[in-house]
Amino acid sequence: MLKRPFEYGLGWSPNRRITVIAIALACLLALAAASAFFTGRSDRPRAAVPAPSPTHSALSETGEPFSGTDPVPRPPRISDPVEFAKAAAKMLWSYDTRTTSQAQQLAGMKAWMTKESEYGDWASVSAQIPDPVLWSRMADQKQHADAIATEGHYPAAFKQALAEDPSAITKAYIYAVTVTGKQTITWAKGGEGAEDRSITLAVQCRPSADCSLVAIAPNVAP
Repeated sequence: MLKRPFEYGLGWSPNRRITVIAIALACLLALAAASAFFTGRSDRPRAAVPAPSPTHSALSETGEPFSGTDPVPRPPRISDPVEFAKAAAKMLWSYDTRTTSQAQQLAGMKAWMTKESEYGDWASVSAQIPDPVLWSRMADQKQHADAIATEGHYPAAFKQALAEDPSAITKAYIYAVTVTGKQTITWAKGGEGAEDRSITLAVQCRPSADCSLVAIAPNVAP
């Protein structure tokens, strides 16, 4: 792999669990141990994980098309957990220190978060970008990254928990989704490197509502 001056999203402290979700999803905790983010939606089949919808809107959270000038893309208005998680992963893996400050990056990421504070774990999400000092050093090197999310799926532990206790999905309407993809990082003087990425996200998709990001979920079986 090509060496690059600073790596974004790698080597930082592990993401902490959301204790409030552990309480809200006690039934799932008993079935999935460390996977505390497992819930679903009541309008899905009771004994199986629902198939993702193909719909994906290019509208912002205000209902307006993306302007293309926002430092961080706004969350899409979609209700499918897997498609939303793929969009969120791409957002987390993409950045441009040439045009965006660390504070702007955080503000853009915050717009993806659930408005239900008892579930949202902003600390686990904000930990995905470096502190202001490292961000400044990355900016000195004109570092920026693009990403693609190639695949998303429900982890095995989530599917098992949902099958064994389908009623638990109505407690918080939170899905665990594992997304895989590729990130390409470019920096000054023609530097470039690429690597495969994988992340498990907790996303909230209440009935008749757009999805939102809850947390970076703990490691679960794929």
